[in-house]
Amino acid sequence: MAVSFPGGPAAAPGPDDPLALLSACHGRIARQCATLTRLAAHLPAQGSDAAAQTAAASVARYFDTAAAHHHEDEEEDLFPALIESMAGSDAGCLHALVQGLVAEHRRLADMWIPLREVLSEIAAGRPAALPAAQVQAFTEAYAAHIQREEDELLPMAARLISDDALADIGQAMKARRGGGAS
Repeated sequence: MAVSFPGGPAAAPGPDDPLALLSACHGRIARQCATLTRLAAHLPAQGSDAAAQTAAASVARYFDTAAAHHHEDEEEDLFPALIESMAGSDAGCLHALVQGLVAEHRRLADMWIPLREVLSEIAAGRPAALPAAQVQAFTEAYAAHIQREEDELLPMAARLISDDALADIGQAMKARRGGGAS
């Protein structure tokens, strides 16, 4: 459990609490989506200035690494553990949820590709337009996906997955990040 000293933030969740770590990642994804939206508004007036270059590189780096790891955490560890926890039961609803979330991951990845290309141009200081409608579609799709995971997936996982399986998930998350979960 994270301890917060007066006036200071609580420590970020670690691999010993993988569900809290996944939830915290949702917050970071939402912040990166907000940066992407601000960047789209910034470019027409300011172009690919230093601030735009920094923001573009940061957003691209985040979605290329941490967000990708987040989807892997879910697909390779959390979803299988959740399905395993339902062994012997009617898990039709759970399978539908997992299949839907995996399909959303694929859709988000497909939506990311053209945005990533534009962000590379911006990060390199080249003039580029970041289409507001494309950014809005991506950020709204991510917001809906995060809401579904927060409302349905994580509470179900907390109820159904054993402490031992959660510990294994946390260790897999840590290993995926080269030893440190983020």
